[in-house]
Amino acid sequence: MAQRGICSRREADEFISRGMVFVDGVKIDTLGTKVLPHQTVVLAESARAEQEALVTILLNKPIGYVSGQPEKGYKPAVELITSERRAADFAGPGFRKEHLRGLAPAGRLDIDSKGLLVFTQDGRLARQLTGELSQIEKEYLVRVEGRLDSAGLALLQHGLSLDDRPLLPAQVEWINANQLRFILMEGRKRQIRRMCDQVGLKVTGLKRVRIGRIALGKIPEGQWRYLQHGETF
Repeated sequence: MAQRGICSRREADEFISRGMVFVDGVKIDTLGTKVLPHQTVVLAESARAEQEALVTILLNKPIGYVSGQPEKGYKPAVELITSERRAADFAGPGFRKEHLRGLAPAGRLDIDSKGLLVFTQDGRLARQLTGELSQIEKEYLVRVEGRLDSAGLALLQHGLSLDDRPLLPAQVEWINANQLRFILMEGRKRQIRRMCDQVGLKVTGLKRVRIGRIALGKIPEGQWRYLQHGETF
């Protein structure tokens, strides 16, 4: 079910246990049931309604917050998702405490970086954004110090490796004399900072401004909004 994009593995286990999964019209309530490639798997209407009610939140994360588990001396960014910090002028449902249940970051943003961070209750979306086969672009504005010639720029675009694994091609270009734009198709740990280190640049500021079709836009720093109906990554 996860491979077919119906739901996450965790959600699949829950829906199967509750008798909300049908294979070729037959209810399946046993975990581990094998399904052949040609068979049709659907969720009960009530399960699909539950999926529709899941929320996704877009946060403009400040520096100093960790995107996932809290670290000593630092707070997790999810603590910023409160009714008081909801950005004005954006549509969406009324904020409820239930929207925090099962809410998890879909991807990371380093503690010393800021910008767009996605939280979602929807395992399908999390897989779409963070799965190994994800084809969704992430765009960053990166302020740097140091000198970079055309050969170094070419290396940033393609040819570097991290942890003995080659990086996918990236789009990298100068915006002005001390700022680069990076567009990546992957999200390795501290990837941009480590890439810049390899070509003699020091990163002094990093901001993620877009994930797929969703731009950070006018969300104030430290505030958030709901992903609106019809918006897709």
